[in-house]
Amino acid sequence: MGRSSRLLDIIQILRRSPAPLTARHIAAILEVSQRTIYRDILALQAMSVPIAGEAGIGYVLGAGYDLPPLTFTPEEVDAIVVGLSMIGRTGDADLSAAAARVNRKIAAVIERPAEISMGTSPLHVSRWNAVPPSRVAYRMLRQAIREERKLRLNYEDAAAKPSERTIWPIALVYYIDTVILAAWCELREDFRHFRVDRIASCDVTADTFKGSSERLRAEWLARHALFSKP
Repeated sequence: MGRSSRLLDIIQILRRSPAPLTARHIAAILEVSQRTIYRDILALQAMSVPIAGEAGIGYVLGAGYDLPPLTFTPEEVDAIVVGLSMIGRTGDADLSAAAARVNRKIAAVIERPAEISMGTSPLHVSRWNAVPPSRVAYRMLRQAIREERKLRLNYEDAAAKPSERTIWPIALVYYIDTVILAAWCELREDFRHFRVDRIASCDVTADTFKGSSERLRAEWLARHALFSKP
């Protein structure tokens, strides 16, 4: 989680709390250290966010500080609930945790938060999936895509034959029964698709392909229309 996102999370947590919250309690919710929360509180106070309190006692958000409410049509609320719920079918635990945080953020700033609750909504999504467990972290793959960093893979094909590849990751494609990593493969000098569950190990290298991912994704989508059409 980036720092700006965490700062907003702290504000939302304090807004919802009827009593002062200690740094330890906030740190446990956000899965960071107390020292990080102390630094973040000081940063928010420096930005004139009215947080009162001190270490060991707890923190409260001053009255009158609020974010403008968001308004959604009933259909938009349904889309949010179903969309966030379906992330649970990907097998990506980090992405599912992020979806839950998004749900809390939206619920904190809309006029009728009960409408967005995945627990009380009349719309439900089955969490069943057949995605095999991954030996590598999805978070690492997504970060490599965002930062345009090359990956070094130890990959096994359908017959369990191993190979080593250096790839330029450009996209993740989520199916009900698998997750595919799309990339430019230096060995084959072409686009290749790698099932994430067949990646035996993966290392992020210091090498980058900065400025190339947008062009590569456009070319990949043009050549593999299956991924660009509903």
